[in-house]
Amino acid sequence: MSTETFEFQVEARQLLQLMIHSIYSNKDVFLRELVSNASDALDKLRLAALRDEALDADVSDLHIELEIDKDARTLTVRDNGIGMSYDEVGQLIGTIANSGTAEFLRELKEAKDAAGAEGLIGQFGVGFYSGFMVADEVTLLTRRAGEKKGTRWSSRGEGTYTLQEVDEAPQGTSVTLHLKPADPTNQLHDYTADWKIKEIVKRYSDFITWPVKLVGEPPAEGDGPAEPETLNSMKALWARSRDEVSEDEYHELYKHISHDWRDPLETVQLQAEGTFEYQALLFVPSHAPHDLFTQNSARGLQLYVKRVFIMDDCEALLPPYLRFVKGVVDAQDLSLNVSREILQQDRHILMMQRRLTKKVLSSVKGMMADDGDRYGTFWREFGAVLKEGLVSDSDNRDALLAVASFATTRGEDESVTLEQYVERMGEGQEDIYFITGESRQSIDNSPHVEAFRERGIEVLLLTDPVDEVWVDVVGEFQGKRLQSIAKGEIDLGAKDDAESEGEREKRAEEYAGLLGWMGEQLAEDVKEVRLSSRLTVSPACIVADADAMTPALENMYRAMGQEVPRTKRILELNPDHQLVKGLNQAYGEREDRTDLTENAELLYALAVLAEGGRPTDPARFVKVVADRLGRSL
Repeated sequence: MSTETFEFQVEARQLLQLMIHSIYSNKDVFLRELVSNASDALDKLRLAALRDEALDADVSDLHIELEIDKDARTLTVRDNGIGMSYDEVGQLIGTIANSGTAEFLRELKEAKDAAGAEGLIGQFGVGFYSGFMVADEVTLLTRRAGEKKGTRWSSRGEGTYTLQEVDEAPQGTSVTLHLKPADPTNQLHDYTADWKIKEIVKRYSDFITWPVKLVGEPPAEGDGPAEPETLNSMKALWARSRDEVSEDEYHELYKHISHDWRDPLETVQLQAEGTFEYQALLFVPSHAPHDLFTQNSARGLQLYVKRVFIMDDCEALLPPYLRFVKGVVDAQDLSLNVSREILQQDRHILMMQRRLTKKVLSSVKGMMADDGDRYGTFWREFGAVLKEGLVSDSDNRDALLAVASFATTRGEDESVTLEQYVERMGEGQEDIYFITGESRQSIDNSPHVEAFRERGIEVLLLTDPVDEVWVDVVGEFQGKRLQSIAKGEIDLGAKDDAESEGEREKRAEEYAGLLGWMGEQLAEDVKEVRLSSRLTVSPACIVADADAMTPALENMYRAMGQEVPRTKRILELNPDHQLVKGLNQAYGEREDRTDLTENAELLYALAVLAEGGRPTDPARFVKVVADRLGRSL
């Protein structure tokens, strides 16, 4: 059979060079990655054989073999699993870009420490290439189950690889590493040593459900064949009690499932007994995956039925807002041939989803009660996605509100729960006040906050896109209404005790003419112009009607391709600001107010800018400001 040579893409060559001149201190993990890939191949074959009785594949003795050749300095990792076709090798092995190389390289450069860098290999599906950390050359031989011909792939990691179709190849995949010389100074161990291979498998792969066998040295003549030694216990950690399993063992299972090299933040174990039995072992990661908000990204738990692997990403077991949770669920009474469509309707699956959801939320509440910073880490990484549940999961809304926390005007580093906010509300305060926006800095300095800060009234600062939605869905907490300080009329009372209701009415009458005139001049942009009780420093601000969409929510809908009619909002003026006082005086003194129109437009544009928006006509705004500045010199 002819051999074809192909060039790696530029990004693929960069990745290979990173592996060859590895920055990773712990090179032992290459074996974990290869054994993990082999285990996945065995799972896939058993599942394919269950679903297709006509599949011509041997499933009688599924296992993983490790074979050492000390003389040739090679280590081979072999499985008799699903295997790959010629085209699949080219797509999955030959083209690293399919594994998200560009994103991998970008995040690798941004990783601030070695641990963070090491945590990226498995996440991006490039674990196969970790073999180049310890090998000068990697050769792969594979045959897909049910096919007659196999494929050989080989590369020295120098920019090219070869592909060849072969007539003779066993079912499954074997990866042969032509090992580099041992170099202890660079953490490069002698991977032809039996003890080292046993140590690595015991540490990283003891829980693999398939036997991992070490093939011994060829026996002396006449001694008979050597018996392979099984290195792993194959014990399902989720079926064992908590006191029988070490934290390290749990962490290694998590890393195997998630391809994340960092330890999980929380381990959650559940064993349900009764009419429907199942075990679950779930993990909350310590950091958000790169594709947390990517549409159609793979998510879900591994589903087993009586220890038989069924699927890798069973989405039906947890709601979408818990898509970051990793783990295993092993049920006793489901069909082995269950499909994704059946899962969506199966009452047992729905029962498990409800129970698992409550268990995860209970664990988050437990983190909250701890004195450490685990909850802070959790909310920083996953708070935005968890709040999606406030919109979609009414059954668990109270539990979600109980574990949610929010930034506040009270302090830069302080966050509060809604319960804490209610407990420290001032006398006479009836509502929970909040403001939404794109960043803390923009809304913390918003004109809308001024009067609340002056009066010592705490305001929640909500900066996640989902905040625009859930506050309207939830509406209230413990009988207290959730009130946006940028919507509707808000009466905070007199600014001081000396200002009476009569004085406020007199002021409203004093500005009535200016307000009506400005409303006419700005009719294309604003619904109304009125005096404000929110402002103490800024001259003006823009507010929406109580039941209107915020500009951010309008932009979200437009980004999703939905047409949203433009809503006119309300311009509020600060009667104590010198600019507004001067404009009112000029309005009262002049019969011809044509030249005041620019002032009204500028005041409106300043209010729009203050909330992070942009003037309707930026070019005109710049020209008017430049002309005014020029005349002032």
